[in-house]
Amino acid sequence: QVQLVESGGGSVQAGETLRLSCEASGSTSKVNHMGWYHQAPGEERDLVASITTADATNYADPAKDRFNIAVDAAKNTIYLQMTDLKSEDTGVYYCYYKSKRITDPASWGQGTQVTVSS
Repeated sequence: QVQLVESGGGSVQAGETLRLSCEASGSTSKVNHMGWYHQAPGEERDLVASITTADATNYADPAKDRFNIAVDAAKNTIYLQMTDLKSEDTGVYYCYYKSKRITDPASWGQGTQVTVSS
């Protein structure tokens, strides 16, 4: 069982920067990859970025030039640095954890709200 706790969300103006954090605890030794999803109001949850244990990263197109995902393995924490925020970045950001075992479902955090005002 893995528990995820996100933090770092808030209300900002367009063009500003936020850094989200997600700390994992519990049975984290079998991690394969972790990442972030974004859910805008009334929309489905979409992948923003992911990172593997080999530090391979993957970004959705809207995030490629503005967001950066990083991991601090010693702290069991991943980060999402979001720069030049836009109003369409508004929503809830969820951290997820996926183990190496294919049959294990992903674990999810409770989400952190980001609101960007233009």
